[in-house]
Amino acid sequence: MATREIPVYLFVGMLESGKTKFIQETMEDPQFDSGDKTLLLVCEEGEEEYDPEKFGFGGVTVEVLADKAELNTPNLQRLEKKSGCGRVVIEYNGMWLLQDLADALPPNWVLYQCLATADGTTIKTYAGDNALRSLLLDKLRASELLVVNRAEQVNDEESRQLIHKLVRQASRRCDIAYEFLDGSVAYDDIPDPLPFDVNAPVIEIPDEFFGVWYMDCMDDMKKYDGKTVKFLAQVCQTPQAGKDSFVPGRFAMTCCVQDIQFVGFPCRYDDCKALKQRDWITLTAKVNCKFHPIYKGQTPDSVGPVLTALTVAPGKKPVDDVVMFS
Repeated sequence: MATREIPVYLFVGMLESGKTKFIQETMEDPQFDSGDKTLLLVCEEGEEEYDPEKFGFGGVTVEVLADKAELNTPNLQRLEKKSGCGRVVIEYNGMWLLQDLADALPPNWVLYQCLATADGTTIKTYAGDNALRSLLLDKLRASELLVVNRAEQVNDEESRQLIHKLVRQASRRCDIAYEFLDGSVAYDDIPDPLPFDVNAPVIEIPDEFFGVWYMDCMDDMKKYDGKTVKFLAQVCQTPQAGKDSFVPGRFAMTCCVQDIQFVGFPCRYDDCKALKQRDWITLTAKVNCKFHPIYKGQTPDSVGPVLTALTVAPGKKPVDDVVMFS
């Protein structure tokens, strides 16, 4: 008998950013009632507390994970069985990385939606601190929407541009909403033109914009499905790429040197073993969106961009070998 999939609604953000209030209002809405029992996992306790008596439906079990050691697959499976839940709502700890959650989720728990919150009185301070900025970016990468509360504090062009740039360093698909104290909401409408032509027969990615292309391809992979791309990359030989495959990519920085990471896509190439680790190549490849184990825990159903090499030529190391995501 197949295990039933459990949809997960994830709320992320730093402490006192408005997550509890957001979730409380969501749970008070009768339209959020799916008819299933709900497990509400609270991974961070702030000043506000939940009032279950105001929830718009019954069958809600609230469980607190006070320690990250409790964030593990067996414990989550135990709570699923105990609550008899058909869905899960998670208020995630702002100091914990999302990869910790991805590693702990039971196989039948599927991330359905991720929403982020921020406080207009603190977001610019967090954005200016390398450690906190890194934690913010970690949460924004998976989010579909960032809600900035107390938006009066960032209701100017300079602040909006800073927040827009911050979000785009993490994701090009995350929308931004500004919520004011009077209940009104304004949406970010700053344009995001791509620095390359996605309709060209061969999409040529400028060296310095590999990070932008990588982010856009991950966020909107269907846009590139079946298309041909050409870009400069370094060779990464890893068993995770699969048989007769390697990972062409670049080192990218989100906000500081400590955050530099290698990012790329698995690429099928019959002669891949002839390539040397960290060599620079110019790759022309076809993109297809399909299942690959390398995307486990990163994308729904582990589906992501998988490349097939058409031509591989020696490449020249660029002046700046580290790229940005914006």
